Amino acid sequence: MQETILAAKKRELTTKGAVNQLRRDKNVPGIFYIKGVAPVSIYVHENALRPFVYTAETHLIRLEIEGEAPCQSIIKDVQFDPVTDKVIHFDLLGLSADEVLEIQVPILFTGQPVGIKDGGVIQHHMHKLDVECLPKFIPDHVTIDITNLKVGDAIHVRDLKLDNVTIKNNGEVSIVAVAIPRAKVEAVAEPGIEAAPAEPEVISKGKQEEEEE
Repeated sequence: MQETILAAKKRELTTKGAVNQLRRDKNVPGIFYIKGVAPVSIYVHENALRPFVYTAETHLIRLEIEGEAPCQSIIKDVQFDPVTDKVIHFDLLGLSADEVLEIQVPILFTGQPVGIKDGGVIQHHMHKLDVECLPKFIPDHVTIDITNLKVGDAIHVRDLKLDNVTIKNNGEVSIVAVAIPRAKVEAVAEPGIEAAPAEPEVISKGKQEEEEE
């Protein structure tokens, strides 16, 4: 995994007013923490943070806090404004080279399932995997080729094999499948069941007809 630099500055004031002013200046407040060390309040410009948030890749970050030694880290959490969807806070986790960590890794699907030509539809059940590994083995993403999937086929967690990485998700969970559209399933009659014969229509006699008889 390629390491990318993120330059940050310490936040001397952590009051609500100070945080709001940072955001008005197009900065994003955050927290950096690593085992055995007190958390550090930091901030970065929103443009510098954007490549690490709006992406389908996992990034290993070389965090350079002004006045501190660089540290390898990953983004552990991001908070978004519910209205504007802008990043309003982030957490960075410092890494130790010999310490195993748990992280979510994006799934990248490649290919067009052959089952699509037979009327099947793709169903994506998972978009990220929970994995455990050393920092140097963190994958940018997990690639799954779905080209050979026929109608009724599925790829489960148990089907994946990753070098130096342990997948924490339940092996029986389906990641992606090609299924028959619901409309087609409902249109097929169940075997052995025949339609009931229509009841004969009963037409009642009118009052005038009864009098004429």
